Amino acid sequence: MFFLWVLKKMLTFVRNLPNISDKNIIMENNVSQIIRQRVSNIEAGKLFTISDFQDINNDDLITRTLSRLQNEGVIVRVATGIYMNPKKTQFGILHPTIDQIAQKIAERDKAQIMPTGDTALNILGFSNQVPMNAVYITNGAKRKVKVGERNIIFKNVIQKNFQFKGKLLPLIIIALKELGANQLTDEIKDKIVKLISESSANERATMMHDVYLAPAWVKELLLPIIKNIIQ
Repeated sequence: MFFLWVLKKMLTFVRNLPNISDKNIIMENNVSQIIRQRVSNIEAGKLFTISDFQDINNDDLITRTLSRLQNEGVIVRVATGIYMNPKKTQFGILHPTIDQIAQKIAERDKAQIMPTGDTALNILGFSNQVPMNAVYITNGAKRKVKVGERNIIFKNVIQKNFQFKGKLLPLIIIALKELGANQLTDEIKDKIVKLISESSANERATMMHDVYLAPAWVKELLLPIIKNIIQ
């Protein structure tokens, strides 16, 4: 009889224990709701990744929540691990550029990147040709990222390729190197003047350093333009 009494007491105690599984579900639901709220506060069209929620410290739950939001049509996945709140226009969803996606990947990976040849020409509007493969050099990991029918290709190079201080002038230098002196038109020269004239004060502050890293013919072209605008 005593044994049965002890057994009943034990069973009662076990029944009254909090259900750990239920507690986990409640906790996950609460965290999932926090993620949803934070996503809703992100500006439409702005790219974000799982690493933007790293303070939550639960990548699996973040991934599952973002996947559900994607299935619900709340967010759009523009590439593997890259999402955005859709920015809608009368023509449909306004998608980010390949360069914006590449820059977000670099930010996530804490890497430096620079577009190469045809990619730089297209970004600056010096060419209307859209390369199927947007190629970037990086000091991070080499990889290929599929974006719709196109690819972003990151090629690993040594750190000395990233001696530039600014962003705009290196892009112009790379584009001009790809174009070649013989293909330089007055239209492109006018675009260069416009780009430098409209650049920020921070960008202009780096140009006298960066121009001396350019090939001689590019430096001879850009130096007078820079001096005329910033001095």
